[in-house]
Amino acid sequence: MKQLPLDIGLARAPSLASFLAGPNEAAWKHLQLWVGSPTRSPVPTYLWGPAGSGKTHLLKAVQESLREQGARVGWLDPAIAEPPPFDERWAAVLLDDVHRYGAVQQHAAFSWFVQAQALQRGVLAAGAAAPTHLKLREDLRTRLGWGHIFELHVLSEPERRAVLRQAADERGVFLSDEVMDFILHRFSRDLGSLLQLLEHLDAYALQAQRAITIPLIRAMLESE
Repeated sequence: MKQLPLDIGLARAPSLASFLAGPNEAAWKHLQLWVGSPTRSPVPTYLWGPAGSGKTHLLKAVQESLREQGARVGWLDPAIAEPPPFDERWAAVLLDDVHRYGAVQQHAAFSWFVQAQALQRGVLAAGAAAPTHLKLREDLRTRLGWGHIFELHVLSEPERRAVLRQAADERGVFLSDEVMDFILHRFSRDLGSLLQLLEHLDAYALQAQRAITIPLIRAMLESE
């Protein structure tokens, strides 16, 4: 069954606190310690795993945590066609979806990496494959594999179901088994997106003064 992406543009900024770690607890704890340390280690960190495992959520959560501390960061993903030059005011460099970088982004990522390391700034990167399997220029690929490396895993359906149930209970929202099955089988496996969907459904149901049902979900999507 085809899964539907969720892009309803509402979400609160991703945070480390809202990340449901499950099998990814080691990476989550590592980033919590790194962000919370007054003297952050310059040793780079690389996260890898399939879509929906939380890589982008964690990078954006780190970005938000540093922003709340008053720090600036450099952010690069494949959608940035003309990356800016490295800024010495950056406290860290965040490189998302590195496996999709073209020549221009690879050049910028390598330059940022080198300059960040020279200034003892952190580098956090993420991609779909382990460093040894990345099809990138060799000098960038080897640097991505130099520091801490964590493989991320997608939460199992029972884990996602339990998290959704808990989040719904905390909101005082009832989700029938039929609605839960519909959500889990029709939408992205990314847990952050599923929790955003729950948040949006709760608001939509309150506005419509209706219970959350499959027809209500369809009506909400059609209204977007």
